[in-house]
Amino acid sequence: MGTTQPIRKKEELKQFMDYYRNTRPNARNYVLITFGLHTALRISDILNLSWRDVYDFEKSRFRNHIFVREDKTGKENIVALNTHLKDSLELYKRLRNPSSKDYIFTKTTNFSRPLSRSQAFRIIKKAAIETLHDPHISCHSLRKTFGYHAWKQGVPPALLMEIYNHSSYAITKRYLGIAQDERDSIFMDIDF
Repeated sequence: MGTTQPIRKKEELKQFMDYYRNTRPNARNYVLITFGLHTALRISDILNLSWRDVYDFEKSRFRNHIFVREDKTGKENIVALNTHLKDSLELYKRLRNPSSKDYIFTKTTNFSRPLSRSQAFRIIKKAAIETLHDPHISCHSLRKTFGYHAWKQGVPPALLMEIYNHSSYAITKRYLGIAQDERDSIFMDIDF
């Protein structure tokens, strides 16, 4: 299978998430992975976010929701920021001390420019190769991993379809790799 896949096993997901937190500490890269996993946003939308999108500088606190006009679809998307994501953003914010207009994810050499998609891809790929030894993990895997684990935890299919703007549950199942999991289980469980 040559397409981008979600990270299915929780222990592998934990190793992947911990790579830039503990193995090769890098706050920006750790938060990038955390952000992708916890918001299910496309990498192009994540890289366009500035600190004012996630943090209210007047009230000195993180916002409960971010409002994103999706680059690909043009649709407005409202995403809740959970405690895990706020905690990781807080650590990163303390290191960066950003202004409201600064991009969240920037180049290390130029804080006024957002990280490029290709650099984000290299960041994700390195963590995946080092921890999972899987060449089919990319930026889009973060988005798929969110949905895969949400599905495994019992989130109704209609909500996942809405999050991903899919027109049918069959598309969502295929997108998340669930259809293949179900097919595999048939072959593995059959007993004559």
